[in-house]
Amino acid sequence: MLDKPVASRRCGSSSPVYKYDTKLVKAQNCRGILELMSQKPAEQSLIGAPASLAWMLIAGGVTGWLAALALTIERLRVATNPDAVLSCDVSPFISCKSVMLTWQASLLGFPNSLIGLAAFAVPVVLGFAILAGAKFAKWFWQLFTLGITGGFVFVFWLFSQSLFDIGALCPYCMVAWAGMIPMFWKQFLFAASEGIVPVPVKTVGFFVNAYDWHWLFTILTVFGLSASVIWKFWDLWPSLF
Repeated sequence: MLDKPVASRRCGSSSPVYKYDTKLVKAQNCRGILELMSQKPAEQSLIGAPASLAWMLIAGGVTGWLAALALTIERLRVATNPDAVLSCDVSPFISCKSVMLTWQASLLGFPNSLIGLAAFAVPVVLGFAILAGAKFAKWFWQLFTLGITGGFVFVFWLFSQSLFDIGALCPYCMVAWAGMIPMFWKQFLFAASEGIVPVPVKTVGFFVNAYDWHWLFTILTVFGLSASVIWKFWDLWPSLF
C-alpha cells in the first residue's frame, strides 16, 4: 500500500512535486536523486537536514544557553544576597530580579534557567551533528520538533505571565526568547515540509514554500510581541529617560 504523498523539489527547480514513496529522503538536486537511488532501504529511512537549519539551531541554541547561564548566575547572586542589584535591573518594569522571585520563574520547583541550560544545549549538538553529515530517523525528528514546540509554547506562556501577571520584563529572558523563536519556525516548517509533522495533503505545497520564508514568520512573531510590550507599558517608557 502506498504511503501518503511526501513533498520534494524537482531536479533543478524550486517548484514542489508530490510522489508516493516509502520514507524516502527529499532530494534537493540531481546529484541527490542519484545518491538516493543508490542508498540501501535502511539508509533511505534516515532524514537529513540542510546546513541553513543546522546554523540556525546552533545560533539559537547558543543565544538561549548564554542567556540561561546569565540568569543562573544572577539567581545565585540573589540567593546569597537578596538585596543585590543585578546587571539586568534597568527599571521597575525591566528587571530580572522582579521576575525571578516569582513562582513562574521556578515552575518545576527550581529556576527555569536550569531547564534552559539543558534544553538549549540540545539544538547546538544537533546542529553540529547535521553539519558533520548526520541523518536521523523520522521518530527522532518528531521528538525534537515536539520538544522545540514545547519550548516555543513555554516562551509564550512566560511572556503572557510577565506582561499581564508579573508586570515586569526580564532582559535575559527576552534574549533566550530571541533564540527560541527563529529556531522554532525554521524547525517546524522544515518538519512540515518533509512530512515529519503530519499536515493535510493540500497544504504540503504551502509548507514547502513557507520554509524559505521562515524569517517572515519570525519577524511577524517578534513584531506581535513587541507591539504588546509597547502597548502594555506605554505610560512607563518615559521613566527610562
